Amino acid sequence: METITLEAQFRAKVGRIANFFRKNNLIPAVLFGHNIKNQNLVVPKKAFLGVYKQAGESTLVDLKVDQAAPVKVLIHDTQINPLTDVITHVDFYQVSMTEKLETEIVLQFVGESPAVKNSGGILVKSMDKIRVRCLPGDLVHEINVDLGTLENFGDVISIKNINLPHGIEILGHTDDAIATVVKPISEEELKAMEEKPVADVTTIKTEAEEKKAKDEAEKATEAESK
Repeated sequence: METITLEAQFRAKVGRIANFFRKNNLIPAVLFGHNIKNQNLVVPKKAFLGVYKQAGESTLVDLKVDQAAPVKVLIHDTQINPLTDVITHVDFYQVSMTEKLETEIVLQFVGESPAVKNSGGILVKSMDKIRVRCLPGDLVHEINVDLGTLENFGDVISIKNINLPHGIEILGHTDDAIATVVKPISEEELKAMEEKPVADVTTIKTEAEEKKAKDEAEKATEAESK
């Protein structure tokens, strides 16, 4: 597998200076992991985006901080500005190559379902990634899911049907569905749904209205009895 490398610099100051880094096309980051002290870093924005596109969050990256030897990391998390969709912070997790870790691997759907292609079925995907446990060296960027097995309406691809790479253990229920094909709605069914009578909401009283009317009636009865 090709080695993916990213260079970073140690960041001595934290806090408001982070905005200065962002204006200069640097992304503040932190490196953490088992038995290591957290390190505040910055990474070049352009270089990081290229690595992130290639590695995602399930492929090992060689992170080189200043003049130190590269360490194996995963891009653990990214913080994104909800208004601009710009990445504002990155968490790198340094792994131990001898200790299993838990992460998510993206599902890559390949091929075409005969039920969709030939019969107009509707493909329904229930998940686009799965959680796994494995040694860092066994991680893969993605796991293929062959849609060609969905030949008929109602056919299902479950987690247990995936061909897993060596060393990868699925976390969760293996019977959970990943994808299925459902029968399309016919014109007659669609027309029947459109013609289905709708309840007249003007005749429906809310619970509050009914309580109010009841209270008013009780007050009137009490007034008449006096």
